[in-house]
Amino acid sequence: MVIDASTVEEILDKDELVPCFQPLRELRTGRLTSFEVLARWAHPTRGLILPSNLIEVAEREGLLTRLTKQLLHKAFDTTKTLSPSITLAINVSPQQLRDVTLANQIAEIARRSEFSLDRLTIEITEDALIDNQRLAKTITQELKGLGCQLVLDDFGTGYSSLRHLHTLRFDGLKIDRCFIVDALESRESRKIVAAMIGLGQSLNMTTVAEGIESEEQASLLLYLGCDVGQGWLYGKPAPAISIPQVVASKPTPPKPSWALAADSADPRSLEMLPMQRVAQLQAIYDGSPIGLCFLSRDLRYVSVNRQFAVMNGTTACALIGLTVASVYPEWYPLYEPYLKRALAGEVLSKITVTRPARNTNEIAQDIEISYAPARDEGGEVIGICMAALDITDRQRSQVALQESEERFRMIVDLNPQAPFIMDPDGCITDFGVAFEELTGFSREEIMGRGFLEVVHPDDVARVSLVIAETISCGAAMDVEWRAQRHNGYHLWLRSRATPVFSLAGKLIHYCGSTENINHLKLLGAALKAAETILESVTAPHIK
Repeated sequence: MVIDASTVEEILDKDELVPCFQPLRELRTGRLTSFEVLARWAHPTRGLILPSNLIEVAEREGLLTRLTKQLLHKAFDTTKTLSPSITLAINVSPQQLRDVTLANQIAEIARRSEFSLDRLTIEITEDALIDNQRLAKTITQELKGLGCQLVLDDFGTGYSSLRHLHTLRFDGLKIDRCFIVDALESRESRKIVAAMIGLGQSLNMTTVAEGIESEEQASLLLYLGCDVGQGWLYGKPAPAISIPQVVASKPTPPKPSWALAADSADPRSLEMLPMQRVAQLQAIYDGSPIGLCFLSRDLRYVSVNRQFAVMNGTTACALIGLTVASVYPEWYPLYEPYLKRALAGEVLSKITVTRPARNTNEIAQDIEISYAPARDEGGEVIGICMAALDITDRQRSQVALQESEERFRMIVDLNPQAPFIMDPDGCITDFGVAFEELTGFSREEIMGRGFLEVVHPDDVARVSLVIAETISCGAAMDVEWRAQRHNGYHLWLRSRATPVFSLAGKLIHYCGSTENINHLKLLGAALKAAETILESVTAPHIK
């Protein structure tokens, strides 16, 4: 339908211009990210229609500013209560990009509607940048200053795209539908789309593909690395009444379909080999038992595997696009120093961070994290690769083992006897502190075969023989010997030990104890001396 200037004026006078909303979704997760706002005429009898020359006539007759104000005001009022994560996108014509009051107009409309402009994306075609690039740069900087995001629309159809990307601070680029339509069958189109997506990634820009009408197209774009999709597959432009249904719909990521085909008879399979590798890497990535993620330079989650999301009690979909600080404000101070060092180019391995519980339903977690800076071909750090492992259970086991060992050591050290452990080579591997107290020798002097230095020289050969014979036959050990002390005195000790065998019957070690029998030896010697005296006294009478 074609209309004239008077019809456009009548539409605006009667307030018959209404915004329609077309959804944009994240390709990897199917999550709703945005709505593009498109103008439609609420025709009295024909319903919502788009006259083919509506914008052209409004622009020619100087009515475009009035049209934009009506459209934006209604769009802002309709969507201001939606989740802050859902943004709006609007198109700006070449004529509007020459209007020095554009930024002020948008700011005033947003103020009246109480709409936050950090939720607004301005789509600018390359044609709008041709006439006066200096003015265009000034106006786009003003829009950025309001918090708006800038996307270069219909990318690939203009003649100076790369120069614009270099001089203007665009946040994303939108690939024109003409490349998407042919991408399934045309090798050239696939190469062009892949190159444009790669360019966007290298410049840290969000890539949006428009005109997606099938699962196959979405699958192809996903495996080429595209971020966001728009098209009839996700929904046609619809009035505001349809927004709640779209917002409530379940995210459905595209199925692999033909992008994973390995039929070498299909000429397209040559194009799919790189995509197969991406799919295989994705399977490894998601199947890893270690939490993995990639952070952009502004510390936003760009990619998250399943284990990382589970470790943090959420889903990958919920993390993508958010900053670390916004997701974990309580824990961020723990990570911040390491993240800054990684952004500065430092590789950090196995850093243990203890995350305190945030509520009574949680427990403190011990996380072992490694950070590695990711660099582009010029060596510039473009993000951080992070690997995380939950070692809470391991740490608790180590603490419990340490506490158990400390209790065991305390029991051993309080034992009045002197426990010891001897290996199959006849070397002391451990003993209680009582042994040091008995002999006066230090632990270092006694360990190994150093204990033989403690044995009285006259007893060394006998003690060594008993140990060797006992170990050779795996029998119980029982030997009395004299220990020489540093003070020159010696005392009698008795060492007894029991062999410990493995299930296979191999001798592992001896567990034993050493006790002080010096008083028994002295009593025995005194008793023997008394008996000798008694015999000498009574012997004549016996005769």
